[in-house]
Amino acid sequence: MQDKKKKVVFSGVQPTGSLHLGNYLGAIKNFVGLQDDHDCLYCIVDLHAITVWQNPNDLKSNILDVASVYLAAGIDPKKSVIFVQSTVPHHAELAWILNCITRIGWLNRMTQFKEKAGKNRENVSSGLYTYPNLMAADILLYFSDLVPVGDDQKQHLELTRDIAQKFNNDYSNFGGTDFFPIPDPLILDESSRIMSLRDGTKKMSKSDPSVMSRIEFKDSNDQIIKKISKAKTDPLPIPSNINDLERRPEVNNLLLIFSSLSGSKLNDVLSDYSGKQFSQFKKDLSDLLIANIEPIREELTRLDNDQVFLREILEKGTDEAMKRSNINMKKIRDIVGLN
Repeated sequence: MQDKKKKVVFSGVQPTGSLHLGNYLGAIKNFVGLQDDHDCLYCIVDLHAITVWQNPNDLKSNILDVASVYLAAGIDPKKSVIFVQSTVPHHAELAWILNCITRIGWLNRMTQFKEKAGKNRENVSSGLYTYPNLMAADILLYFSDLVPVGDDQKQHLELTRDIAQKFNNDYSNFGGTDFFPIPDPLILDESSRIMSLRDGTKKMSKSDPSVMSRIEFKDSNDQIIKKISKAKTDPLPIPSNINDLERRPEVNNLLLIFSSLSGSKLNDVLSDYSGKQFSQFKKDLSDLLIANIEPIREELTRLDNDQVFLREILEKGTDEAMKRSNINMKKIRDIVGLN
């Protein structure tokens, strides 16, 4: 399955609740688009999920749900490696080695930890603190060249690059020189950052208590229409100038969703709807969402009734990931001096 001529892409999604439109436009849709021209590994990162407590039954179910969404959205197991992180123990093993490479000062600068821990830093798990090292292990284990990242993960990828460089330097006399490729970010388009339907300043999130804040893959057509009709806007008509959107986050978000789903430039969407009221735009946006979500929802329903097939896909993915990581981990152990 691995093609040496293609650049290796690694990415993953956490199985921590129902996936939604933000996950699709922000990550999974891009995963689908990369698989023809790249050597792609798409992981379900369950070890990352347990940095905060997860109900074990929900976690098991959510892992299969993410696998279903990957497949229903168009990730092809004949082109890409789809697997569950915890089924390949080399992720955790390399993460420990990288724990011993990474400096405390580097981790202290990670803004996402500060945001998630808040004022309760002494009571959060050490896993949440060292989360970036596990992410670095995920990427480096497969000698990845490219990592699709949004704004919230760019700092973690920069840390991964620092860790890779330090490993190469620390073990330069033991075969480590240029051992790890320094992975480059594959910066996702700004339009892929989808915000809440209730608050245009916050990302669309699985953890938001209001289901009206997000479009979920299993929403019915009527639910999609209802959520879009009630999505927050403002009293003004749709502007013609893209600069006017800076002060109108909810309007900007809905227009970006339309732009992403239709494949149209934001300026073109503005020119089509400029000066109009939101009623017609919201109807057209609902129709566009249904056209995109309905086929995925129908495929998810089919996959829910074929769990044997899902598990077979994940097992094959694990076999491929193990084959690759075994080779690479043997080299890493040898360089570090481990048996």
